Amino acid sequence: MFIEILKAALYGILEGITEWLPVSSTGHMILFEEILPMKVSENFWNVFLVVIQLGAILAVVLLYWNKIFPFNFKNKNRPFIRHDIMNLWGKILVACIPAAIVGIAFDDILEKYLYTSVVVATMLVLVGIAFLIIENRNRHKRARVTSLQELSYVDALKIGVFQLIAAIFPGTSRSGATILGGLMIGVSRTIAAEFTFFLAIPVMFGASLLKLLKFGLSFTGAELAILCTGMIVAFLVSVIVIRFLMSYIKKHDFKIFGYYRIVLGVVVLACFFMGIIKM
Repeated sequence: MFIEILKAALYGILEGITEWLPVSSTGHMILFEEILPMKVSENFWNVFLVVIQLGAILAVVLLYWNKIFPFNFKNKNRPFIRHDIMNLWGKILVACIPAAIVGIAFDDILEKYLYTSVVVATMLVLVGIAFLIIENRNRHKRARVTSLQELSYVDALKIGVFQLIAAIFPGTSRSGATILGGLMIGVSRTIAAEFTFFLAIPVMFGASLLKLLKFGLSFTGAELAILCTGMIVAFLVSVIVIRFLMSYIKKHDFKIFGYYRIVLGVVVLACFFMGIIKM
């Protein structure tokens, strides 16, 4: 029991780091499972992978509360509803539509046939190369969108299409796909990252709810302890990582993450062909 809780803490650390950096949290989870598998049922493991993301999401809610909560209960001299934030939520919901449709309709099929080490490694490499290409292309370009208010509904839908790629192919990275999509259509690094954070809120809450409805709420005491440990650790680590990323991209581009993805993907493919890890 103690060993499994310790493993859950390690998975929470991994989730907190990789959920927000554009390196694929799901991909890392799948690969880490090959190294340090948890002794739990397959159904519970699938729930654990998604539900610990709630801890990571709570970090976004905490850090960006003033930017995402649209109601004013304190200052009577200001409007009760902040229309700029409601407008932002409208864009977030529009961006969620493509992935939501595919996720609800094909979740089990995608999980069965595409959640493999080979697919993860391949997407790590391909998206890593894409980051290098886009960052080189944008090197001397000025961003078209430099604030959340300037982000249009069409821009949001385009970013949502990129999120769809991540929903289909594990290893793409949800944050990596949406940030890459934002950069491609002229959104600044900071705004692309922030919109990605906000976009994760309904996506991950929805995915977690879907998994819980399928699994049910009949957790054992040990399973609850494992879930809570993973979520709490993921929350604490996410707070640190989000602050680091926003500080980092003010002075640097995303190339370092592209190089990391390529190296990791190549290593995983090599390990697979040598029989060190399974498909």
